[in-house]
Amino acid sequence: MTVGCWGVYGIFLHTGQTAMQDPVNGRYKAFLFVGIAYFLTAVLAPLLLLMVKGAAFSGYTSRGMWWSLFAGIVGAAGAFGVLLAFGAKGTPAVVMSIVFAGAPVVNAIYALVQHPPAGGWGSIKPQFYLGIALAALGGCLVTLYKPAPGPQKSTTPAVLEQPAPAAAPDSGAGA
Repeated sequence: MTVGCWGVYGIFLHTGQTAMQDPVNGRYKAFLFVGIAYFLTAVLAPLLLLMVKGAAFSGYTSRGMWWSLFAGIVGAAGAFGVLLAFGAKGTPAVVMSIVFAGAPVVNAIYALVQHPPAGGWGSIKPQFYLGIALAALGGCLVTLYKPAPGPQKSTTPAVLEQPAPAAAPDSGAGA
């Protein structure tokens, strides 16, 4: 579900930004609606689920709340960064390839710094470093060699040409 949703996220976001028909502020308008969507799915939906499950509205820890809030800020800032990249003439294919190739690399490195390997840094297998390099290389290759888009589809309906009315037969009158 996540792969599918995030796989189309950039395309939908770019489409929303351009559909605002405001080259200067379209990305901010699109981000506003991303925020509304976050409110609907990340505030109202879990609130409803908690109520349905009869969960107590106590037991929240300040540490858990702050880390969760920070995670939301980082996620929203990332979404805003995607919009800024689109505003700098980035296309969904390029921007999202960089994001989705780079994010696992950042995640792996941050996780190692946060939780160093049991046998120390020297115990990391070369395949891990190869995976990091291949992820970065894959993002670069997809970005550099993405296929060119086909011709732009017209968004206006085609106007059907009406056949010219048939000429009335000449009755010979007035000739």
